[in-house]
Amino acid sequence: MKNEDIKAILNEVKDGTLETDKAMKKLKDLPFEDLGYAKIDHHRGIRNGYPEVIYCEGKSIEHIKGIVATMMERGNNILATRAKKEVYEAVREVTDDVEYHEEARIIIVKNEEIEKTKSKILVVTGGTSDIPVAEEAALTAEVIGNTVERLYDVGVAGIHRLLSQRDKFEEANIIITVAGMEGALASVVGGLVDKPVIAVPTSVGYGAHFEGLATLLAMLNSCASGIGVVNIDNGFGAGYLANTINKQIEKARKNGK
Repeated sequence: MKNEDIKAILNEVKDGTLETDKAMKKLKDLPFEDLGYAKIDHHRGIRNGYPEVIYCEGKSIEHIKGIVATMMERGNNILATRAKKEVYEAVREVTDDVEYHEEARIIIVKNEEIEKTKSKILVVTGGTSDIPVAEEAALTAEVIGNTVERLYDVGVAGIHRLLSQRDKFEEANIIITVAGMEGALASVVGGLVDKPVIAVPTSVGYGAHFEGLATLLAMLNSCASGIGVVNIDNGFGAGYLANTINKQIEKARKNGK
């Protein structure tokens, strides 16, 4: 349920076109609905601007189907992360209007279109092996209503590839850098721009890479200013954080500040 939905219900009560008891019935599942195996936070869209996101790993397929069906009754858009193909096939039993992005392991159901921001998020990767995490970030930001551009395989091993794309960095308002190995991409980008950089370490690397821990520590110890770091392979977290920053930029623009 969105702010507009609650305002519409309250206006109907005020105008006398909706009885109080019927209004209460519509609002009865706020702030959450208990399905027994899950408590769906219907209040999330009002507080945070977007409905609850479904994290699929560790959940049974039947539980995921139940959560999707319940959220769709409210007309919510659905974003489900870390979803295997069999989860997608199961969700198709709930609705045919579903997208699956296998590389990013993301399921999307659009019940309403969200206007895209004028402010742009740029998602950059060090190599092609980082693209699955980058796509999780990019798709998350897009679904929530952001304009997103991608710039892939421009890591520091061939830094001329990165430097030839300076115009894309100038056009962006927030930059997400996704890299494994030694994680130097975030520091290089952070040293080139005057805007927020969200660094995503990936579990891509040789030998004593420790499944991304080496990259995480390198990004946390970056000497470039203005960099924030999310957890290893957390493309979703980076995309959502970029969204919250971008929406504040949009709000300031609309208010003429």
